Amino acid sequence: MRSIWRGAVTFGLVNVPVKLYSATEDHDVRLHQVHDADGGRIRYQRTCEIDGAVVPYEHIAKAYDDGEHTVVITDEDLEALPSERSREIDVVEFVPSDQIDPIMYEKAYYLEPDSKSSKAYVLLRETLERTDRTAIVKFALRQKTRLAALRVRDEVLMLQTLLWDDEVREARFPALDEKVALSDRELRMSAALVQEFEADFDPGKYADEYQEQLKQLIEAKLEKGEALDTEETFGARAATEDGGEVLDLMEALRRSVEKSKAEKGKADTGSGQRQKA
Repeated sequence: MRSIWRGAVTFGLVNVPVKLYSATEDHDVRLHQVHDADGGRIRYQRTCEIDGAVVPYEHIAKAYDDGEHTVVITDEDLEALPSERSREIDVVEFVPSDQIDPIMYEKAYYLEPDSKSSKAYVLLRETLERTDRTAIVKFALRQKTRLAALRVRDEVLMLQTLLWDDEVREARFPALDEKVALSDRELRMSAALVQEFEADFDPGKYADEYQEQLKQLIEAKLEKGEALDTEETFGARAATEDGGEVLDLMEALRRSVEKSKAEKGKADTGSGQRQKA
């Protein structure tokens, strides 16, 4: 794993230098968009609506639009904000772990000790475990101020970002306002059904069946020869700002003509040799 952020957890006079790592990863098979007629790759370009020019990534800025005016905000503007410059994970309070509603949990990160001695790290970890508390912290990451829960998982400090209170929608469904009468018999039967399916949760028992079936489908098509040559279908491409590549129309035409001439030349050469023979 590669760390994506370095800073320190701070509470009181305690300072715990740490490195931040993403705790999860996407296992989905990446699929590209292609032209169904010939398998050619479909790509996108960032174009300016004023002059129609393709804009390199380094010249793309963010902006706020209120409907009448557009305010352009540069990377320098964002980096100048105090919160963005902070390299501290600031503990604001310690709360009982069961008071955090799971709906608020967002992305998870691991924290690794980033100093010669891990004593401060272990002290914080043991304190959280013994008190059964979760630290609520604030920090800045990727140009956003984050609220997060700092807790322990498998002897490692874990940071889990939280949604802000106003980001969680309130559920209001009129149908649930109606009073529903449930009999004791219905409740007993429902409880009996729950008991039939009772078990200890083991995430290792479950797998993403759709992704597995998709991989099997791809392998089966490869075995049957139902595949196109990537070099031919995606073509030779010029690099773009986002790491992808886009083939200029004139360049594509030029290369197509050259390829056609080359193939025709080979065919004529082969025909001439056969005639001489």
